[in-house]
Amino acid sequence: MGRFIFKLPDVGEGTAEAEIVAWHVAVGEHVREDQLLVDVMTDKATVEMTSPVAGTVVALKANPGEMATVGAPLVEFELETVAAVAASPVAETPAAPQIATAAVSNDVAPGIVLAAPAVRLRAADLGIDLHRLRGSGPGGRVTHGDLDDFLAGGGKSAPRQTLRDGVEEIKLIGLRRKIAEKMQEAKRRIPHFAYVEEIDMSEMESLRAQLNETRRGGQPKLTVLPFIMLALVRALPDFPQINAHFDDEAGVIKRFQAVHIGIATQTDAGLMVPVVRHAEALDLWQAAAAVAAMAAKARDGSAKRDELSGSTITITSLGALGGIASTPIINHPEVAIIGPNAIVERPVVRAGQVAIRKMMNLSSSFDHRVVDGGDAALFVKRLKALLEHPALLFIG
Repeated sequence: MGRFIFKLPDVGEGTAEAEIVAWHVAVGEHVREDQLLVDVMTDKATVEMTSPVAGTVVALKANPGEMATVGAPLVEFELETVAAVAASPVAETPAAPQIATAAVSNDVAPGIVLAAPAVRLRAADLGIDLHRLRGSGPGGRVTHGDLDDFLAGGGKSAPRQTLRDGVEEIKLIGLRRKIAEKMQEAKRRIPHFAYVEEIDMSEMESLRAQLNETRRGGQPKLTVLPFIMLALVRALPDFPQINAHFDDEAGVIKRFQAVHIGIATQTDAGLMVPVVRHAEALDLWQAAAAVAAMAAKARDGSAKRDELSGSTITITSLGALGGIASTPIINHPEVAIIGPNAIVERPVVRAGQVAIRKMMNLSSSFDHRVVDGGDAALFVKRLKALLEHPALLFIG
């Protein structure tokens, strides 16, 4: 028998350390060569480390949330023969790790079932032991759909009128920590101001429904987002200070001619912002396809690092959950963010008559260091005109 210690390799790009996000093996577990061992997060991406040897895990040298330097021991293995030790790669040069930008659960530790807090709470309400379920989410994460399938298959639930006690402490690590740090930094550094405009979406919703009914095979179903993207493309050339980055440390504003639109996307791992590049070159259907493709990549963890950065302005939408209004946080170093809220039917006065119209509030936030209030109002009113009269979106 022999021992082998797997050390944190140099993952490139000048990285000196990485955060341990999640272990995929436990002490005493037999691991095959190339089996997934651990997820670590650098300042650029989440990296999946695989095992360079086959053997039994003797010790895990770091806990989730801890930082490890390059060359630090991560896993100690017991190998079956001494020859296997001699034949195995040295710890400093393991098989190249697989890069992936999807982060895993922030509550992972050996022996703990992967599940979001809301899923855990619901399982407790239903009296379901999560260890009895096989998760279908990333890394075996148990989802609400898994709970639904369990119940549909004859699972028994406990009465809901039971008292609950106890507190679950979840360390803020991995992607969840990165999101928190980025939001805090953006809010601290940027003097936000919010602007909300009411928009009559009746004509646009009628056009959208008609286009969806007559779309050809292969064309994606249209949501509101592609129309808003086209409106941004039309409006931004007249407001170049809004399609911009502000480097506050250098005191430099970078105005972009290209429109790279970030689409804030909720995933099981947390909020991600995949980027649709050169939206100015896309038609309505292409924009819809690009949004669907990028959102899917963000949710399944296949989005690459360069697909999650480089936006010049961001759209954040909660869809049908959009509420009445919101005050979105700007995606630093951008200077503006647009947040469409829910579309609802309500009575409005038009030409002295009360009519039922499909109305939506468009919420937005701007960096007051770069964008004046009057310019922000004019910009949003330009979006309003384009969305209320969608034929303008298709006129050159």
